[in-house]
Amino acid sequence: MKIIHWLAASTALIAAPALAQDLDRDRDIVVTASGVPQDVDTTGQAVTIIDRDTIEQRQTVVLTDLLQTTPGITVTRNGGIGTLTAVRIRGAEGDQTLTLIDGVRVNDPSSTGGAFDFANLLSASVERVEILRGPNSVPWGSQAIGGVVNVITQAPTQGLQARGNVEYGDMDTLFASGGVSGSSGIVSGSLTGGYLRTDGISAYDQGSERDGYRQYGASGRVEVAFAPNLRLDLRGYWADSRTDLDGFPAPTCAFADTREYSTAQELYGYAGLHADFADGRFRNTIAFQIADINRDNLDRDLGAEPQFIGRGRSERYTYKGDFQAIDAVRLVAGVEHEDTRFSDGFDRFSRGVTSVWGELILTPVEGLAVTGAVRHDDDDAFGGHTTFAANAAYTLPTGTTLRASYAEGFKAPTLYQLYAPFYGTPTLDPETAKSWDAGVEQKLIGDQLVASATYFNRKTRNQIDFDSLTFTYSNIARTRAEGVELGLVMRPAQGFTISGSYSHIDSENRSEGFVGNDLARRPEDMVSMSADYRFPFGLGLGGTVLVVGDSFDNAANTVRLDGYTITNIRAELPLGDRFSLYGRVENLFDADYRTVANYGTIGRAVYGGVRVKLD
Repeated sequence: MKIIHWLAASTALIAAPALAQDLDRDRDIVVTASGVPQDVDTTGQAVTIIDRDTIEQRQTVVLTDLLQTTPGITVTRNGGIGTLTAVRIRGAEGDQTLTLIDGVRVNDPSSTGGAFDFANLLSASVERVEILRGPNSVPWGSQAIGGVVNVITQAPTQGLQARGNVEYGDMDTLFASGGVSGSSGIVSGSLTGGYLRTDGISAYDQGSERDGYRQYGASGRVEVAFAPNLRLDLRGYWADSRTDLDGFPAPTCAFADTREYSTAQELYGYAGLHADFADGRFRNTIAFQIADINRDNLDRDLGAEPQFIGRGRSERYTYKGDFQAIDAVRLVAGVEHEDTRFSDGFDRFSRGVTSVWGELILTPVEGLAVTGAVRHDDDDAFGGHTTFAANAAYTLPTGTTLRASYAEGFKAPTLYQLYAPFYGTPTLDPETAKSWDAGVEQKLIGDQLVASATYFNRKTRNQIDFDSLTFTYSNIARTRAEGVELGLVMRPAQGFTISGSYSHIDSENRSEGFVGNDLARRPEDMVSMSADYRFPFGLGLGGTVLVVGDSFDNAANTVRLDGYTITNIRAELPLGDRFSLYGRVENLFDADYRTVANYGTIGRAVYGGVRVKLD
C-alpha cells in the first residue's frame, strides 16, 4: 500500500519536530545533542522531545507505541507485547540505535549485533524521552549511526509529589505504576515502580496458543547536595521480564506454536559526583556507570535447563568538563574508559576502549550557535578511530530557525561478531557513516503553530553482516538513506492540540548482489496525526492515526509487508483535583497487519483505568 500523495502533501504544510509537548520550546533543555544541558534552539541537530504529560495523555504503556509516531522512526515487533522489538532511525539498522537510560548506555553486549531490545521498555518510570535523529558518536561513542534514544526517569523534586495509575483491559491485561519524589534537607530523591501482566496473542500469526508477558520494574534517583557547588547523584533502573515465545520445533523446523519462553533481568546504575567552580562557569562530573543484562531462553518441552544463556555487562568510568569561558564560548570535553564482557555459558569474551572527545560551542552573534566536535576511540580489538561532527542553528527575529548538521557515526564490532566460535572474525573494522541534514522551523501566531521540515542524507560503509560464503561475520554491507521529515504542533483553540508528522525515507541496500533493493522492514512513507481536546468541564477526548506504507521483509525484496493504518481513540474524565478515570481503544478498526513476516499483531483492544496525582 502506498500512502496517498495528497495526505503526505497536506501533512507537509503542518510540520514540526516535536509532539504535542510544550509549544514554548525556548525553555526546552536537551542533553542528547552535546552530552550537556543545552537549549534546544541552539543545536543544529534534529531532536524530538516527549514529556510525561504526553505519555499520560496518550495513555502509553509500551514506550515504542509512542516512539513510532515521531518523525523518522520505524518500529518492528516479533509478536505481541514483550517480544523482540527493534527501533530504526532514518532507515538505519536497529542495532545502530544507541539507547541511554539516565545517561547509561544500555545496548546489550550479549546480543549478536549489540542492539537494545525495546520490548521491555515500559512507561512506568519514564519522565522524558529525547530522540536525536542522525549520527551522534562524538559525545556518546559507538552505535549512534542512526541516532540516539535517551530515556530519563523521574527526577527528584523539591516538594512532595506522588502519582499512580492502574488499568485493566483485553487479553486479561493488568498494568499498574506509581511514583513518589521529594526532598528533606540536603537529600532529595524519587522512586517509581511498575507491573504489567498480559495473556497476549500468539507470536506465530497462524497459531492458537497465547504467548503472555510479565514484567516487574523500578527506578530510583537520589541527590545529595553537600554544598551549593558539590552534589552526589545516584541513579538505578531494574526490570525483570518473562515472555512466552513461539519457535521452530523438530522434526519439521517450521514456525509453530511452542512452549518456549525467555527471561530477562536488566540492571542499570549510575553514580556521579558534580563539582562546579568559577561561579558555575566550570562544571565537572566524575561518574561510574554499569549495565548488567542476563537473558535465558527455555523450552518447557526440553527440560528445565536454558537452551540459550546470554550474560552481558559493561562498566564505564567517565570525566566530563563543561567550561563557559565567556558568554560566547563554551568548551565541553570528556575522557572515558569502558570495559565490556559477554558470556554464553561456555565462552567468555571481553574488551576495553578508552576515549577522549571535545566540543566547542560558539554563539558569536545573537541567535546564532555553531558547534564543532571531535572524538577518538582506542579499542583493544580494532585499534583507533576518530569521528568528527559540526552543526549550526540560526534563529531570526521572524521566529524562523535554520538548522544544518554534519556528523559521522561508527559502530564497533560486537564481542560476538569478533570472537564467537566458528563465526567470529577478529579483524573486523568498525561500521562507519557520514550524514548531513538541513532544516527550517517556523513559529507563527504567538507560537501557537510550529512547523518544520528537514532533509537528511546518510551513507554507511563497512557494515557488518553474516557472509553466507564463509559462514563468518564480514564487512560486506553498504547502505544509503535519504529522506524528508515533517511534523506539526499547533493549538487552534484553548484546550485543543493537534500534532502530526510525515516521514519519507528512501533506504537503499548498496551491498553486492542487492544493489538497488530496499532495506528490509523500512517503509518509505509514514504519517502520524493526533488531536486532543479538553472541554472546560475537564473531559478530555483524543485520537491518533498512524499510516505506514509498504515494505519488504527480506534483503532480496521477495517477501512483501503490506502497509497498514492504525487508529486509536482515548478519553479521560477528572474526578476532583486528584483522581481521573481514563480509557482507550487501540486499533479501533481491527486492522490485520504485519511488521515482521509470519509474526502476529494485536487486533482491537479496549483498556480502562484510574489515575491519581498528589502534589
